[in-house]
Amino acid sequence: MTHWLGLPPLATAHGSQIDSLIGWTHVFMLILFIGWGGFFVYCLLRFRRTRQPVANYTGVKSHASNYSEIAVAVVEGILLVGFSIPIWAARVDHIPPENEALVVQVTGEQFAWNVRYAGPDRVFGRTDIKLIDLQSNPLGLDRSDPAAKDDITTLNQLYLPVNRPIIVRLRSKDVIHSFGVPEFRVKQDAIPGLTIPVWFIPNVTTAEMRTRTGNAEFQYEIACAQLCGLGHAHMRGFVTVLAAEEFQKWMDSEQEKLKGESDIFR
Repeated sequence: MTHWLGLPPLATAHGSQIDSLIGWTHVFMLILFIGWGGFFVYCLLRFRRTRQPVANYTGVKSHASNYSEIAVAVVEGILLVGFSIPIWAARVDHIPPENEALVVQVTGEQFAWNVRYAGPDRVFGRTDIKLIDLQSNPLGLDRSDPAAKDDITTLNQLYLPVNRPIIVRLRSKDVIHSFGVPEFRVKQDAIPGLTIPVWFIPNVTTAEMRTRTGNAEFQYEIACAQLCGLGHAHMRGFVTVLAAEEFQKWMDSEQEKLKGESDIFR
């Protein structure tokens, strides 16, 4: 179904539900298009001027249109109650426990995505707005806080392990942004003053997707789906999905970099 809908390749466990909903919506819309289009053509022929030159103010007494409208309302109710609400509820009410997931903070700003990992202690360290420096410390991370010493930060680069629940805590430093990864079937606004959790399970590594698509340079892209200023088109981030052992190697290498930096500044 994904291919004939023109959707990008699927790369998350929950994405098939989204694709199914989109598919059924298209099917029902096609039925409506054919039905209402046929009715429109019928009216053009039935009430054409050559057949009925004088207007009939009594009109058509058939209740067919009423039945059609009721059918449309029923179908919309099925799509809403039977498909949309259960999918939405699963994303909102069934967030996996944090001890079983990788928790990542993603903070949007004009015009970049700041990514932050808690490190081995699994605790996010303190931040201070007074410490914010757009070049060296865009999140205002306070490295004097013990919990912040092992926090890993990246810019526009989100690394994730495959087949593991991911909880993204979305934030914004300035205006409304929108975190969207089409292959993950994920899209959520990042709103100033709020921390909004989004969770999913990526199940296709970047390397595997490159093989599937035949594109050796394929990358999962984080697209800002909310107009956020003059540089909106350049607000691009990238997701790299790795095998579990590869992700751990990346985390270890980032920790080594932090230790090297701390040794320099002692």
